[in-house]
Amino acid sequence: MSTPRPRIAWTSVTIMAPAPRELAAFYARLLDGEVTASEPPGAGDPEHAGWAQVRASGRTLNFEFEHCWSPPVWPAQHDRQISSQHLDLHVVDLAAATDWARECGAILAEVQPQEDVRVLFDPAGHPFCLFR
Repeated sequence: MSTPRPRIAWTSVTIMAPAPRELAAFYARLLDGEVTASEPPGAGDPEHAGWAQVRASGRTLNFEFEHCWSPPVWPAQHDRQISSQHLDLHVVDLAAATDWARECGAILAEVQPQEDVRVLFDPAGHPFCLFR
């Protein structure tokens, strides 16, 4: 006998970060979205801690403070923090979108594995991909 499947709805993705409110501002600008929620640091947390949420194109990204933040290394290397997920962002004009991302504060990765994809790092070091 199996358990009946309960109703489960996907609502958002939460990204851990050393400065979540700053990272939310980056993604709101990059994605032409808005910061819809922002909370200050908790008692005893550093000034840059807290929590924030961004809504863009009908999707929600949450940004949560991570006390033990270590930016991932991409491409992956043994014995280093890896990126277990990343955002894929569809674009029409790859060059213009790459320029915009860099203007917003992203850093272009040295390794670019495909002609129609650009790997960049957000201000916290998370990789993300722009693709056609």
